[in-house]
Amino acid sequence: MASPSRSGVFDSASDRRVEQFCESISFDSRLYEDDIRGSIAHAEMLAARGLISSEERDQIVVALGEIRRELEAGSMEFRIELEDIHMHVEQALIDRLGDIGRKLHTARSRNDQISTDFRLWVRGAIDRIEGRLVDLQRAFLSRCDDDFEIILPAYTHMQRAQPVLAPHYWLAYIEKFERDRQRLLDCRRRVNQSALGVAAVAGSTLDIDREATARQLGFDGFTANSLDTSSDRDFAIEAAFCLSMIATHLSGWAEEWILWSTVEFGFLKIPHAFCTGSSIMPQKVNPDVLELTRGKTARVIGNLQTLLVLVKGLPLAYNRDLQEDKPPVFDSFDTVDACLELAAPIVAGAELRPESIRARLEEGYLDATTLMEYLIRRGLPQRRAHHLVGGIVGEAMRRGVPLKELTLEELRAHDPQIDASVADVLGVDNAVRAFVSPGSSAPDQVRQQIDAWKTRLG
Repeated sequence: MASPSRSGVFDSASDRRVEQFCESISFDSRLYEDDIRGSIAHAEMLAARGLISSEERDQIVVALGEIRRELEAGSMEFRIELEDIHMHVEQALIDRLGDIGRKLHTARSRNDQISTDFRLWVRGAIDRIEGRLVDLQRAFLSRCDDDFEIILPAYTHMQRAQPVLAPHYWLAYIEKFERDRQRLLDCRRRVNQSALGVAAVAGSTLDIDREATARQLGFDGFTANSLDTSSDRDFAIEAAFCLSMIATHLSGWAEEWILWSTVEFGFLKIPHAFCTGSSIMPQKVNPDVLELTRGKTARVIGNLQTLLVLVKGLPLAYNRDLQEDKPPVFDSFDTVDACLELAAPIVAGAELRPESIRARLEEGYLDATTLMEYLIRRGLPQRRAHHLVGGIVGEAMRRGVPLKELTLEELRAHDPQIDASVADVLGVDNAVRAFVSPGSSAPDQVRQQIDAWKTRLG
């Protein structure tokens, strides 16, 4: 059987190799639910406008329900000559209803049909990913109270920098994933515009109701320009960018926890249910899920690049190149979804090792900046205080002691303004308590943020 997309203008059948080359049913079959939803909305609009009868509409809707059940059951045979999911659904409808089935494509092209289906799918996928992000945020938040008294070294340039409360770390990731959520939700607004009714490229001469189909399908509105809509894949590329940012944040978290779980750091135990062993070394507990999370980020970023290159030279309006948009989008959503599904239980189930952390916490002079700001409060210019504390740290390093073990006399040798109150800012515990600025690791600031996020995330 020839493809329904080939009209009487053709004087020969398709070369079988062309059919194989052009097919997309191998990957776009997952759009079947969205295609049927769009087709039902379109049929109801055609009937409301008098372009088909109410009896024809009812027959089409019933038949589409039967086709949906057949697709759900996996009993429909896919044929490459029908190319894609849209033609499979339409041909199945024609097989059941004959000319009544042929009427469904009135005032519709595969161009606006594909765009509508894809928008519906991306919208649903965004909602799933957004829910996963909330789960991950809640997992980080669930740690904050239990870990509140644990102090960790914060790093810059992978060198110890300043001390922070453990929940300050967890809140940092909550913030990152909140930005990801907000980007997705903002992207969703641009996804959620109906393309149905722009037809192939210029619209239709038939009196259709685009607002009705948009409303029935849960769109916020419909697109304004048929030329733009026919060619537009910005919504898919933007979603791929949002996914790339999520994957990048997951990769950074995975890298950090991989390091923290090593003997060299000894900060963290990753739940063994999310680790694997070695085929030869019996002692190994490898963080493979975290490593693959880091590795799969490359695929997600690569998919974004694929999409950008795909559209970079396309003239208005629709071009068949756009058929290649779905595999990278599907893969990015699937990959990020899988990573997020595992990230939440890993975060919730990991165990900090406070004794190991505490044993080396005074190493690295994490209180040096706090000492510098102590001197600033006593009137020294920042650059002078910075240089002076560098000298104090140098002396402590030569002696192999933390700053808090230097005597008052040794400290005053660097600056006579230093007095006994300096003890209030030396040592990691005092350094953490010394913070006061909004957004800092000050215990009261961290507590306020924890309480605020409990309210926001429920």
